[in-house]
Amino acid sequence: MAFLEQTKAYGSVPGLDSIRNLMHELQDVQEQLAIVHIAGTNGKGSVGAMVERVLREAGYRTGRFVSPAVFSYREIIQCNGEPISEQDFAELTGRVQAVCEHLTKRGLPHPTAFEVETAIAFLYFVQSDCELVLLEVGMGGRLDATNLIQSPVCSVITTISMDHMAFLGDNLAAIAAEKAGIIKAHCPVVSACQKAEAAEVLGKRAKSLHAKLFFAREEQMTEVSYDCRGLSFLWRGTAKLWIPLTGAAQLHNAACALEALEVLSRHCGYRRISEEIVAAGLRKVRWEGRFELISEEPTVILDGAHNEDAALALRQTLENCFTNRRILYIIGVLADKEHEKILRIMLPLADRVYTVTPDSERALPAEALAAEAKKYHSGVQAMEQVADAVRRALQESEPDDVILAFGSLSYLKEVKEAFRDLQQHEH
Repeated sequence: MAFLEQTKAYGSVPGLDSIRNLMHELQDVQEQLAIVHIAGTNGKGSVGAMVERVLREAGYRTGRFVSPAVFSYREIIQCNGEPISEQDFAELTGRVQAVCEHLTKRGLPHPTAFEVETAIAFLYFVQSDCELVLLEVGMGGRLDATNLIQSPVCSVITTISMDHMAFLGDNLAAIAAEKAGIIKAHCPVVSACQKAEAAEVLGKRAKSLHAKLFFAREEQMTEVSYDCRGLSFLWRGTAKLWIPLTGAAQLHNAACALEALEVLSRHCGYRRISEEIVAAGLRKVRWEGRFELISEEPTVILDGAHNEDAALALRQTLENCFTNRRILYIIGVLADKEHEKILRIMLPLADRVYTVTPDSERALPAEALAAEAKKYHSGVQAMEQVADAVRRALQESEPDDVILAFGSLSYLKEVKEAFRDLQQHEH
């Protein structure tokens, strides 16, 4: 961990030369893996969680690489749903560290922290004999370190919207072009339903590379209903499916995941997965920090909505699930996110608002966030510590109220820990 912390000093450097150098020294082990490559603005984690859990239910040994870590650093690298062990993580990090030192001695740039994590993940998946790996892009796609893979089994692109504009472009078509960079020649690609501008970009890229493009078919999902515990729908008119993830966005994510599973069996040579196994797998999906219910009386929910589209989906979920209930917000965001748009969308539903500073060098200070929030709401207060905000929200709430902590995923762990500490103290 000390080595990785030092490596953060190299920042984020888009491009594939460094990761190629690193993996070449590691015998390009990634070429041994069967990979489902996942890009997109919102929903990468949820789609990956659904696909992975169904594949595991079907008997496959799965690997999963996700970012960022929310509750435990080692959760970014998983095998069969379990985080990499401390021993394996230490051994593989040591191996990658030695290669990094060798590269710098040759006058080559030191790999970034994300490139190091990607290399560790590849080594671990090979060592663990993973049959299928769900590999999530860190940012963008075209120049992301994960994009050194040459022939994924399938590429998946979740909902595309405005995010990371400083790196990816200031319009939807430009951002879509970066995400479309993961599409490879003759490799099938699955896309969530997209806005027309993004769909056109994906279509042109896929056609130019002779890659079959499949869009998620939400028309196959009927009788949709959801509450704060989950989402249910009828799939293809016969299968009643339930997922313990809620929120308006999860319907789009589920459609994308189901299409990806279909493509894996119909076009990638994997055995067909029955509706019964799909249903059983989806019932067991877990994805922390995404409209996650952690307590009742009052209802306490954590959500990582950190851009405009995610905020729109979160607001729709609140309106559907919590009509006529008082809602208190705890908000923490990173300075490079669309916080003003998020506030404008979300604050009309709030009774009280507490702002906090996430534990990140990119965090927007609580006072600055509160100043912006006061443009849209009169009941805003900046709190010094996340624990103070949790304590105040609990003190101010009644059993039938809702406390929603949202914004950056990076501070949700603090919210959960503070809430549990207060509960234990009370008992």
